[in-house]
Amino acid sequence: MRFLKVRTNMVEQQVRPWHVLNEAVLSVMSQIPRETFVPHDYLNLAYSDTDIPLGDHQTMLSPKMVGNALQALALQGDEKVLEVGTGTGYITACLSKLAATVISVEIQPALSAQAEKNLSSLQCRNITLEQGDGSQGWEIYAPYDAIVVTGSYPLGVPKKICEQLHPKGGRLFAICGLAPAMQAVRIERQSKSYTTHILFETVVPALSNVPLPPKFQF
Repeated sequence: MRFLKVRTNMVEQQVRPWHVLNEAVLSVMSQIPRETFVPHDYLNLAYSDTDIPLGDHQTMLSPKMVGNALQALALQGDEKVLEVGTGTGYITACLSKLAATVISVEIQPALSAQAEKNLSSLQCRNITLEQGDGSQGWEIYAPYDAIVVTGSYPLGVPKKICEQLHPKGGRLFAICGLAPAMQAVRIERQSKSYTTHILFETVVPALSNVPLPPKFQF
């Protein structure tokens, strides 16, 4: 119970003021115990307005970033969703309450194992966890009604993962570009047409194994 008040404060003082107004998203973030997914050494930061290190250049996104990502997917409850970058499973848990089916892919075996443990403790039953490189998507379960990518693409969102969106209104949330001005985007698919909406600027670590721009040399 000691986290209940700070969880409410997180939603009302961090997430909602950052233009997250979807009541389903706010409700889920009010219910999911974020502290369950935070490494023990950072437990005091569970509800802080900051990214949390997970090791191996991975981070747990800040609450306001999570709220905006979930809102951008516009989930109605009957969707099949792909998450690229499970981390410790916090966004996965939120997605499990907002969608019918969640497939989540994590490249780091230790993080995938930790996520499985965390999610089992909350009895999230509509989740399939996969271990591997999901930066280009996860074709075995495609098409997806929605895709959320928790790391960034320095050279832009790959065409291959966009092609795994459902042709009738599939949508994707991702972050692309280079620091200090990366852009969070929502990509929508209708048949063979893709529309990109720029949402806001931010900075998050790149996904593992994605192409990087060449380093400048004198």
